[in-house]
Amino acid sequence: MTFLMLAVSLTVPLLGATMLLESPIDPQPLSFKEPPFLLGVLQPNTKLRQAERLFENQLTGPESIANIGDVMFTGTADGRLVKLENGEVETIARFGSGPCKTRDDEPACGRPLGIRAGPNGTLFVADAYKGLFEVNPRKREVKLLLSSDTPIEGKKMSFVNDLTITRDGRKIYFTDSSSKWQRRDYLLLVMEGTDDGRLLEYDTVTKEVKVLLDQLQFPNGVQLSPEEDFVLVAEMTMARIRRVYVSGLMKGGADMFVENMPGFPDNIRPSSSGGYWVAMSTIRPNPGFSMLDFLSEKPYIKRMIFKLFSQETVMKFVPRYSLVLELSDSGAFRRSLHDPDGLVATYISEVHEHDGHLYMGSFRSPFICRLSLQSV
Repeated sequence: MTFLMLAVSLTVPLLGATMLLESPIDPQPLSFKEPPFLLGVLQPNTKLRQAERLFENQLTGPESIANIGDVMFTGTADGRLVKLENGEVETIARFGSGPCKTRDDEPACGRPLGIRAGPNGTLFVADAYKGLFEVNPRKREVKLLLSSDTPIEGKKMSFVNDLTITRDGRKIYFTDSSSKWQRRDYLLLVMEGTDDGRLLEYDTVTKEVKVLLDQLQFPNGVQLSPEEDFVLVAEMTMARIRRVYVSGLMKGGADMFVENMPGFPDNIRPSSSGGYWVAMSTIRPNPGFSMLDFLSEKPYIKRMIFKLFSQETVMKFVPRYSLVLELSDSGAFRRSLHDPDGLVATYISEVHEHDGHLYMGSFRSPFICRLSLQSV
C-alpha cells in the first residue's frame, strides 16, 4: 500500500508537470522504410577498432579534416582552426571570440565544421555560426566570404555545416542545416524533423548565392562528383543522400542517390576507388531496435522526452555505434567498417582518406582516429 501511495504521489505531479511544461520542439510524424538488414557488405565487424587515436585530449570535436600536402588541418569545438604537424597542435585562426567552454558560448565563439583545401594553398571553412571563410594558413590571414547574417532568399542561415569546392576554387557548394535551429541544438533539429535545410551555391567571383535545393531535413555533408557534374548532399534525419546536378544536360535536376541507409549520414568524402566514404555515429540496427525509427511516427513521445530531459541527457541514451560506409560511384554499398559500441572510434563525423589511411573526425570526441587501409 505504501509503495502504491508513493507511486501515485510521484506520478500525479509528474503528469501535471508534463501537461504544463512547454516542449521546445513541435515534431511532425516521419515515415521510414524498414532499415536494410546488416548482412553481406553490411555485416557487422570490428575493423574500426584497429584504428589508433591521434592527439588524444589535445583536440575537442575535430569535426572535419583537410590536407595541404602532408600537413593536416581541422576545426575544433572551442572555435579554433588548427594545424596538426609533427605531433604538434598549432592554432591558425579563430572566427569568433570570448570563452568557449559551454554550449551557450558557441554562437559567439564560433564552431568550424566543414573544411577543404583549395587550389592555391588556402583552406575554405564553414563555421556553423559565422559563415564561409577562406584562410591562408601560412600568413594566418582570414577572409570572410559570406556572413551567416546575410539572409539568402529571405531566410537566415542558422547552421552552416559542410562545403565542397570546385577544382578551380570558384564555386562553393554548402549546406545550411536549418534556418530555425543552431548547431548547439542539433538533437532538437533531428527529433523535430524540421525541413528547412538548404543546399546552396556561392560564386567566389561574382559573390552571388543561389539556393539549389530546399525543404531538406538536416542536410549535412556535401561532396562534388569527380567530374563536377553533381553534388551529393546527406539528408541526415531521413537516412539518405540526394544528388543535385550542377552542370551538363541534367543541370538543375535532382534525384535520390542512396535511400534507406543503415545509419544517419554525416560528412561525405571521396574514396581513392572513385566512390565515397560516409561517416555515421548512429545506426538503424536490423535485426535490432532503432530508437529514432521507433520515435519517428510518435511525435507525442518526442514532445514528452524534451519536456523532461535536456539534450545532453537524451544523448546518453542514444547507443554509440560507429559505422563507415564506402559507396560506389553509383551509390551501391561497397564495404562497411564498424565499431559496434564506439569503443575506439566514437561519435565519428567524417572519413578523410589520405596516403593509404583513413582519418576519422568526430563532432565531440577529443581525438582523431587513423586506420591503415591495408589492415582492413
